[in-house]
Amino acid sequence: MENTIQCPKCNEKIDVSDALSHKMEQQLKNKYEKKLQIQDKVFADKESQIEKGLQTIAEGKKSLQQTIARQVEEKLTAGEVTLKKSLMAKFEKDNQLKISALQEDLAEQGKKVKKAQQLEIENERLKREKEDAVHQAKLTAEKAMSEQLKIDRAKLSEQFDTENELKLKEHQKVIDSLKEQIEITKRKAEQGSMQLQGEVQELAIEEWLESEYPFDRIEEIKKGAQGADSIQVVINNLGMECGTIYYESKRTKHFQPSWIDKFKQDIRNKNASIGVLVTSSMPKDMPRMGQMNGVWICSFEEFKGLSLVLRESLLNIAKATAVQENRGDKMVMLYDYLTSNEFSSKVEAIVEGFTELQTDLNKEKLAMAKLWKKREKQHERVLLNTTEMFGSVKGIAGSSIADVGLLELAED
Repeated sequence: MENTIQCPKCNEKIDVSDALSHKMEQQLKNKYEKKLQIQDKVFADKESQIEKGLQTIAEGKKSLQQTIARQVEEKLTAGEVTLKKSLMAKFEKDNQLKISALQEDLAEQGKKVKKAQQLEIENERLKREKEDAVHQAKLTAEKAMSEQLKIDRAKLSEQFDTENELKLKEHQKVIDSLKEQIEITKRKAEQGSMQLQGEVQELAIEEWLESEYPFDRIEEIKKGAQGADSIQVVINNLGMECGTIYYESKRTKHFQPSWIDKFKQDIRNKNASIGVLVTSSMPKDMPRMGQMNGVWICSFEEFKGLSLVLRESLLNIAKATAVQENRGDKMVMLYDYLTSNEFSSKVEAIVEGFTELQTDLNKEKLAMAKLWKKREKQHERVLLNTTEMFGSVKGIAGSSIADVGLLELAED
């Protein structure tokens, strides 16, 4: 699980774990660097002393050689070999003590040189040990830091899991409560007045007919009066009545076959040309719009296309009747055609096309609504998780984490 925060100034993401590990590493590094500086200073002092001793020995040796050479040269100027030997013997005798002392000094300086070399070897060994110690310290610090980070991450993960579990349970409780309320509301809605549902569909049918056919006369059957719901008197462009379409609206869960006989009787009583039964539940053996015992049966979506076809048929029949008046056999033919399977199939095909268009439109509406709802939930989940993570880090780091204005309560 990554624990990051965002800098409010430069918007750069900062890993909290890296910041903690860097701090521990810096502390260990400073500690060992301080020790190394002390050791380096001790070694530097020793090296300085050794260099000074070597320089003193070299200068003494050079001075002695120069003195001897000068004295020998001075004695040789006399030109006497014996004198030279005598002088050399005397010089050696006189300087024997000095030479012995110098030899002792040289021996001592040799010891010091050897000691200095040993110190240099020891210094190299200490440097290697120091490098090994630094490496070991870094390794130990890294391991300790890794273990600490594992512990911290485990604690944070456990804390996040606990908080998320409680929040999920709270959300689930709210969701269950909302579902229960929705079910109650749904049951109440389903138990509403069937009469009210029927009246809504009746009004929708009448409003659509009035808006679609402004020149036709739409007559409403008053409540309480005997008969169906509404009658459409079809009027052509010459103002002549060409027939009537009788509409009955049913909005129940189950289709009742007794509706057919009653509706047919109402059609005869009103002397209507065609009867259309608009229902929300189709007969068992009729999955879609069709004709049953001389009555057209369709759903609310199908009735719009069917109404257009039936009205056009009445206009054509009225036109043929006007042209061939007093020709009863032609009227019989037209009536036979209107009630034939061919006419029924053509009407059904037209209405099927209209229904498919309506179904595709409804599917597109539902798909878009589902997509928008999904995106809305994704946005809510991202915002919620970001707010919870920032709150957890804020609770751990305290005031060292800058506030984010969008996540704070608005001031009055």
